Amino acid sequence: MADRKKEFEGRLTGALEKRLPGFQALRSFSRLSAGASQETYRLEVTLGAGEKTLALRRSAGGQWFDEIEPGRAGAQTEALLMRLGHEAGVPEPEVLAELEKEDGLGHGFVMEWLEGETLGARIVKSEALADVRPRLARQCGEILARIHNIDVDATGLAKQLTRSSPRELVEQTWAGYKSLATPQPMLDYVGCWLLDHLPSEPRTSLVHGDFRNGNLMVSPSGISAVLDWEIAHLGDPMRDLGWICTNSWRFGRRENPVGGFGRYQDLFDGYESVSGQKVDPEQVHFWEVFGSFWWGAACLGMANAFRHGPDPSVERAAIGRRTSECQVDCVNLLIPGPANVIEPSTEHQTLDIPRVDELISGVRDHLRNDVMESTRGRAQFMARVAANVLDIVSREVAVGSEHRERERLGLQSLLGVGDASTKLEALRWTLVEALRDRSMSLDHPGLAKHLRNIVVNQVAIDQPGYSGAVAARQFRV
Repeated sequence: MADRKKEFEGRLTGALEKRLPGFQALRSFSRLSAGASQETYRLEVTLGAGEKTLALRRSAGGQWFDEIEPGRAGAQTEALLMRLGHEAGVPEPEVLAELEKEDGLGHGFVMEWLEGETLGARIVKSEALADVRPRLARQCGEILARIHNIDVDATGLAKQLTRSSPRELVEQTWAGYKSLATPQPMLDYVGCWLLDHLPSEPRTSLVHGDFRNGNLMVSPSGISAVLDWEIAHLGDPMRDLGWICTNSWRFGRRENPVGGFGRYQDLFDGYESVSGQKVDPEQVHFWEVFGSFWWGAACLGMANAFRHGPDPSVERAAIGRRTSECQVDCVNLLIPGPANVIEPSTEHQTLDIPRVDELISGVRDHLRNDVMESTRGRAQFMARVAANVLDIVSREVAVGSEHRERERLGLQSLLGVGDASTKLEALRWTLVEALRDRSMSLDHPGLAKHLRNIVVNQVAIDQPGYSGAVAARQFRV
């Protein structure tokens, strides 16, 4: 570990000497907790006659791709987008230097360090931001309108960015999920619904693609920076409005649909005041559903990267289980209704001392009470993630077997196939294939009820405190 850190420091110092005018010394660096698909570092440097704080953003694991992954803007284009956004009145940090392949640090760039809050959970509850929160939704609308008004032909972006229609985005997302070979019937249900409700003749503009609470820097005066342009593309601009309303990015403030801090109407009013374009709420609803669908599939991709990718961290594994959060959001948006939730038993077998649940809780408490107390920064963050994963394991031990057996029996009844020896996986695949080939319609009797029950019980294992899970359990006829 020490050798890798020293190697990274040497490469970073060499890159800064070559790429950053006035650079004299790298005083310190630390990786921030945020960012699962890319890495962000805080750098303390000596620049010219003084000391300065900068930020480094680079590809996960320091990988270099000779060909940019489809659907990704690439570091050079991302840096250009930030510069163009700044010129258009979008709050952005100044990009100071871009990495090259010979630097051995992967794709990335160094930018100005701006002060402000970037953690979404703090943005929605910080007392320091209480006065500005009511204005943020409208400001988001105004900023998005400026982004969407950037002339992609005059700036050359039309030749650098991927153009994606709503149908293509749904099909690409669905195909990515299918390639993982894991049957998740709710995702297939949503994929069918989206293709049945595509926007009619949407306009095309620059789309940020990841404009949400968590990619915004907020200070007491308002939004001070828009970050993370890596999936910018050309497409329906309403995707950005739907994405910031997606429940995953409300950080528990379900009552405030815009980023957990504002109202739909304020977002729409801000957008219309700058763009001159009328917002169709139904089109935004489509993209809100798509947002949960896209993020649900992406979470599964993170789990796959945990198994096979360059960054096998427990953070990626934990994100994989967040797919059930996205699926319950889709349940709430498309097929709300009551669900039968399994209550964990209070009885325990006492043959083993300590029991499995006691072993799990002991390690979890050690991580929370000892490791987190004695660490800081990313190490502390990862200890918290690991403790949360053990909470999932504990709930899985308590109710997982009953949950899977209920699902198996429910599928047998719904599909009218199989017997007591039929495996759950085979039944899931049967349902998934029936949805994909449309031999089962979305209004098939019992389908919505089955999906609600399974998704609500799965998220009760993965994250019972998630706002969408709480809302689903509280549903009343």
